Order: sequence, then C-alpha cells, then structure tokens
Amino acid sequence: MENQPHPQPAQPTGADAGGPLEFWNVLRRRKVVLIVFAFAGAAIGYLLTLTQTPVYQAQTSLEIAGLNDNFLNTKQVKPVTETGSTSETADLQTLIKILLSESLLGRVLDSLAGKFPLLALKDAQKGVRVRGAGQSRILEIGVDSADPALAANFANTLAGEFISQNLEARRKTTDETSRWLNQQIEDMRVKLERSEDRLQAYARQTGLMFTAEQVSVLEDELGRLQRNLSAAQADRIAKQARYEISLGSPPETLPDILNDESLRNYRAKLTELRRQIAELDAIYTAEHPKMARAQAQLSTISSAFERERSDILKRIENEYEESKRKAMMLTNAYSELARKAGAESEKAIKYRILKREVGSNRQLYDTMLQQLKQSDIAAATSASNVHVIDRARIPARPYKPDAPLNAGLGFLAGVFLGIAFAVLRQRGDRSIQQPGDTSSHLNLPELGVIPSARGDRVEMITWRDKPSLISESFRSTLLSIELAKRGDRDTQVLVITSAEPLEGKSTIASNLGIAIAETGKQVLLIDADLRKSKVHDVFGVLNDRGLTTFLSARGSAGFHELIQETKVPRLCILTSGPGAGTATKLLHGPRMPELLKRLRAEFETILIDTPPMLQLPDARLLGRMADQVILVVRSGKTSRDAAMAAKQRFSEDGTRVLGTVLNNWNPKSSPNAYHHTSYKSFRKHYAARGARA
Repeated sequence: MENQPHPQPAQPTGADAGGPLEFWNVLRRRKVVLIVFAFAGAAIGYLLTLTQTPVYQAQTSLEIAGLNDNFLNTKQVKPVTETGSTSETADLQTLIKILLSESLLGRVLDSLAGKFPLLALKDAQKGVRVRGAGQSRILEIGVDSADPALAANFANTLAGEFISQNLEARRKTTDETSRWLNQQIEDMRVKLERSEDRLQAYARQTGLMFTAEQVSVLEDELGRLQRNLSAAQADRIAKQARYEISLGSPPETLPDILNDESLRNYRAKLTELRRQIAELDAIYTAEHPKMARAQAQLSTISSAFERERSDILKRIENEYEESKRKAMMLTNAYSELARKAGAESEKAIKYRILKREVGSNRQLYDTMLQQLKQSDIAAATSASNVHVIDRARIPARPYKPDAPLNAGLGFLAGVFLGIAFAVLRQRGDRSIQQPGDTSSHLNLPELGVIPSARGDRVEMITWRDKPSLISESFRSTLLSIELAKRGDRDTQVLVITSAEPLEGKSTIASNLGIAIAETGKQVLLIDADLRKSKVHDVFGVLNDRGLTTFLSARGSAGFHELIQETKVPRLCILTSGPGAGTATKLLHGPRMPELLKRLRAEFETILIDTPPMLQLPDARLLGRMADQVILVVRSGKTSRDAAMAAKQRFSEDGTRVLGTVLNNWNPKSSPNAYHHTSYKSFRKHYAARGARA
C-alpha cells in the first residue's frame, strides 16, 4: 500500500486559474504599488474638487390631491376627467413628465428672464430633477445652480407655473363644455319656439281649445309611444354629444377611457415596463435575451392597451347608433300608429302630438339649461388639486463638489488602477507558471505536475526515494496517462519530448519508466536524443552500443544484444549508442520503423526520449512512428508561445499528443496561494511517512 500513488489535489484551471486566490496573491506581492496608486488617486480627487464650481440645490415639494370627478353632477357633460387617482404610479409619472416638459420649463424661463442672466437660467434648467417621494402622493422638485437664489426662485416658479397650467387646462376643458352646451341650447330653443308656434296655429285653424277627455286604446298606445320617443330622443342627443366629443377630442381625454380600470392597469404596467427597459438598457445590449423579453412584453401590453381603447371608442359609437336606430324605430312606430288613429280622432291626436312635442322640447331645453348652469358654477368654483407643501429656500452652502466623496472616489479609482497595473504586470509574464496553465492555453490534458526537488537529482527518485512526494507525483502522472490511454488501447509507444532544451524530458522519461515497471509491466526506455544522450548516465550503464548501432547496421541484425537491463526489475534501456553526431540522419531510414515493430512484440510499453522538437526534427519524425506524444513543459521557463508552437507542429504533422507534464513546479513562487497551501500539507504528510520508514 505504501507504493500506491497518492492522488494529487484538484488543480484549478480555466476560470479558476484567474480566480480570487490568484488575484489576492498577485495583489499581496504588489501591495506597495496599490498603496501608491490609492493615495495618488485620493490626492487627485481632492485637487479636482478645488477646481470645480460650487453647485447649490434648492428643493420644493408638491402634494397631488384627488378631485371629485362628478362635482355638481357635471361628469356626464365633460369630455375629460380630472387626474384624481394620484396614488397610482402611472399618474405620478405623467405629472413628472409634465413638470420636465419643454413648454412648462419655457414658461419658467420667460417668468425669470428679467431677474437672472439667460445663461444661468439655461444651466438651472438642465439641473431640474423631479421624483416621487416613495409611495406617497408627493412630488419633490430639485434645482441645481451655481447661484443659490436662482436655484430657489427657479424651483418655486416651476411649482407655481405647474399649478397655473393645471388650472388653465381645467378651465379650458370647462369652457369647451360650456360652448357646446350653449350651441345645443340655442338649437333646442329655436326648435321649442317652432313647436309652440305650430301648436298655436293648429289650435287656431281647427278651433280646438283642448282635447277630449275620453281616449281610445290607440290613443293610449300613442301616448306611451310619445313618451318613449321623447326619452329615446333625449338619450340619442346625449349619446350623440358623447360620440361627437369622442370624434373631436383626443382619445386620452375621454371620460370613458380615463375612468376605465383596465386601461389604468395597462398604463401602470406600461410605465413599469418602460422603467425596466431603461434600467436594462444601461446594462445590456438590445440583442440581449432580457432586453428582447422586456421589449416583447411591452409590445404585447401596448397592443392590448390599444385594443381596449379602440373597443371603448367603438362602444361609444355603437351606443350612439343604437340610440339613433331606437329613436328612428320609435318614430316610425309612432307615425304608423298615428296614421291608424287618425281615422278616429285625427284632429285631437294631431293637437296632442303638437302639444306633447312642445312639452318634450321644453323638457329637453330645461334639462340642458340646468346642465349649463351647473357647468358655469363648476367653472367659477374651479380649485387646484396641486398644493405646495414646502417652498424652496435659498441654500446656505453648496452640496457639490463634495471633497470627502471625491477623495474617496479617487482613492477607489487609484485602487482599481493599481489592481489593473499589478494584474497586467503579472499577465505580461508569458511563461507557464502553475498547474492548469497548459490546459488553459494549449487545450491539452495536464497529465501530471512534478514539484521542484530543491537541487536534488530526481532522475531516479521514484526508485531511490519511493515514499517521497515527488515519487508519488510521477505515479500520479502515470495513472493519468493510463486513464487517458483507455480511449485508445493500442497506445504502446510514447514519445517524450519538450519544446526547448533543459525542460526535464529525460528526467520525466526515466521516472515514468520506473513507475511503469513497478506496476509489473515490461518497459523499454529508448534514448533517441542522439546529440545529448543522458539515459546511460542516469542508470549507470555503458553507451558503447545502442540505437545508432542498430540503425547503422545493414541487413537484419538483431537488437536483443543492444538492450541492457537496469537494476530496476522489468525496466530495460536502449541507449543512444556511439557516433551519435553523424547518425541522426539514420532516423529517416527504414530501420527505425522496423525496430519499433519488433520491439512492440517484446515490451508492453516503450518510452522514447527525444531532443527538443522546436530545434531538431527528430521528435516530430519519431512522433509519426509512435502512437502518441507527451509534451514536457518546465514551470517558469517554457513560454506559452513555444508550447503552443510545439503543439501546432504536432497537429500539422498529424501526430496525436496525449497531454502535457508540468515539471519543476515551485509552489512558493506560484501566483495561486491554494497550490502553496496544498503543497505544504502534502510535504508534511510525506515527511512523516519518511520518518516512520
């Protein structure tokens, strides 16, 4: 059990590699830079405060009270209803838009034009802000200006002009109603006079002073029809007035639309959706799913609002058409009945008809005259539903610039710039630093991480110091290799190479060979680095014969006598052999593929140690002959560009790269504090195991 590989801690990669721990460690190492940037930012913020013009703010508040919509029973003759439901968000938002409208602000500028400079007034106009006070019916008006007196006067004048405009709008509506009623009354007066003249003329012509007391069934029915006809005509006139007002006035001013509960709910929803879209627009683009969903909801509710409003207008028209048809039908019925009754008492019936017509016209005339009087009284007693709660006072001191706030913001800006500077300096290092870097940059599996050995020779540490952390790292790497090979069980020959020299590929190859032999497999390690061979020195064997001996031989010379056993059971080596300087070209001949084919039948695993692949073509050539390649990178030395170039060349050659091994990693210098902590705990664990052994 002591020789079982100890699992390594999970290595953060991808997004985790740039997580909070890495940033904290980078900032901890560059804290002096952060302090300098922070205090410099605070000083700049304070100095900028001294150069800014002081700005004063004056504020006034308005209460929006409700109005009696049916004051003096005038609701049915008014084309619009007063905005009384001010507790609703939609109504408050409408009033805020009115307060910020160009027309109202223009009236304020005209009112103050002789008291303050025009340029100062324009600046104050830009500084007007209106907001609702929570869930109340109170609006707060704030005005910013470099002149405190101007700020107070502008706020108070804006409130006064708003109240005046509100009263003017209500008076205008009442005046329009009165004009329409006057016109209708004049028409009705003429009609009444004509009907009275006809009655008197008929009475004189026929000599009738009054009708008979006894009436027939037809006469009784005729009387009922006359009453119904009068009521229908009165209803038609009222609905005609309502319909004509709907044609001549904007739909938003009609009582039926303004008082409809569903439309109020739609207006409230539209206002809320527009507010949400404005907030999302500051965060997301127009193509963002949240923005698209909010726009779709706004379109749906807007369509429903328009349909509901159109239905109300259509209902007004239908009611008018219905009353007109009803009056017409009653008129036709009445005419038909009168014709039938004419034979019985034509003179008496005609007289009663004329008399009733006079009574009906007089009744309509009196009703409309009463409505006109009520409208005039309502206009005379018109009251404002907007009241000033607190008038704006001249502010004693400016509210901005705020020196502590600006210094604080400068301090934060300095901190952020310091962080950016520290991170950019860290990112400027193009070398591979820590576990996870190869996976992130090369998109290759990281098969293992080999810690630095503090100057000790590690070429055979897996054999010499079995319970050490480094030995277990090689065994863990082997486990990763075996798991990665499961997808391709024919993987038998592995080339171990690096992008550049001195990255530890021979050390990795030697220890992996030992780790594989410990599992009971027959392993052959081939030293194919024909210029700087090292494997024979690692295992203490002679290099008087080896790979070059086989490659330079002609015919079918044997290879068994070239393979040497080591003191590690089941691990054999094939050294580079003599004359390496002139024998590299032999790798391009047919002997190397023949050798690998014969060795596959003798050994379960074959590891080939090759020269750096960016400088020499040997690794690329042998990679085509082998099953897969393992790329060794050295922490703090191998650059990302070199590693990516190596991967790119293997990819162009069609050579499969199994993964990477990070060599000589020093947790103390790692940007990620998590690695350092994990390494210390594992090192203590293996130190205790070594003491017990």
